[in-house]
Amino acid sequence: MRGTVHVIGAGLAGLAAALAIDPAARRVTVHEGARHAGGRCRSYYDATLKCVIDNGNHLVLSGNPAVRHHLRVTGAEAKMTAPDGAAFDFADLATGERWQVRPNAGPIPWWIFMPSRRVPGTRWFHYLDLAKLMRARGATTVGQAMRCSGTLYERLWHPLLVAALNTEPRDSSAVLAGAVVRESLAKGGNACRPLIAAEGLAEAFVDPALETLRRRGVSVQFDERLRRLDMEGDRVARLDFGEEAIVLGPDDQVILAVPAPVAALLVPGLEVPTAFRSIANAHFLVEPPENLPGMLGLVNATSEWLFRFPGRLSVTVSDADRLLDMPREDLAKLLWAEVAAVTGLPEALPPWQVIREKRATFAALPEQEERRPGPVTAQRNLFLAGDWTATGLPATIEGSLRSGARAAEAATRALAAG
Repeated sequence: MRGTVHVIGAGLAGLAAALAIDPAARRVTVHEGARHAGGRCRSYYDATLKCVIDNGNHLVLSGNPAVRHHLRVTGAEAKMTAPDGAAFDFADLATGERWQVRPNAGPIPWWIFMPSRRVPGTRWFHYLDLAKLMRARGATTVGQAMRCSGTLYERLWHPLLVAALNTEPRDSSAVLAGAVVRESLAKGGNACRPLIAAEGLAEAFVDPALETLRRRGVSVQFDERLRRLDMEGDRVARLDFGEEAIVLGPDDQVILAVPAPVAALLVPGLEVPTAFRSIANAHFLVEPPENLPGMLGLVNATSEWLFRFPGRLSVTVSDADRLLDMPREDLAKLLWAEVAAVTGLPEALPPWQVIREKRATFAALPEQEERRPGPVTAQRNLFLAGDWTATGLPATIEGSLRSGARAAEAATRALAAG
């Protein structure tokens, strides 16, 4: 074996990097500063609800290639469920209307010509705005590339884009928004089926990955927070974990899979995104109505997406900075009132939990997109991974997994090149 690859961080990017390295050719050690793996994509037992819940809900689609690869490699494909066809259910709390958007399976979008498959009150030519979005280049915003008003935008494009970008779509990078559309709706319904982790994100993405790494002989060490990278010339020479330090050999490499602000502290001069957006999630311990879809988009509401799980309901609000200072119980009451209105459940607030992630993702603005670094750094044995690196996508599970694989590939190429 030619040296050791030290993966710093056991979030999805770090796990993907460790999985992408040939265990027969390199030793791999994963160092995680927390007591658990998964980063933002994790599940935990909540003492208030007395059940396992996710830190937050994530929208994953059947057309995400890195997601499908990760599930296949770790043997977790059965952990994600999807409907037979692509269907997005919506409810308007202001009017009481409900509808379903149903893209056809193939890439030729004949569904936009069928009123029963598209947003009520829209015509087929309204959907052509997506072509403008996919052609956008440079620092163009979504607001500059397409019309951000009207029935179609309010009832479909805004809910989908704010969930993908976690930033107000009008101000967001049209390049990133176009990439999301290009890899989902533009490929047809077969790429747009929502994948739901019914038993939790950790059960689908994290635990199987840890077990796969264990079987490969990869060491995953928790409570090991990296304090400093010591440089010598053009390489990292030493990893300082406080009470312990690791001196790197000539073939040893480091994949840094930590949040952007942490990476900027560890690597002097590294340019990273500096603006972030929050996400709010609320979980309610209640038996969902039998006719409730697995995922429901809410229009004219604070709540944006309602997810159905066995024994509970979960709400996600993206771009949620405006909710950070609201008292937790007030926020729970506000969101539950909307859930009760759309489901017909009693108005009395059930047992609840609210989770707000202040720096959930980088802000998907054009100027922030320009600050995202690639996997290769000025240090020849140091590589970067994370959804904040230049993946071509917003900060998503798909982007995280791609970044880990790309960092591992870059490390392998660098070692081969000597």
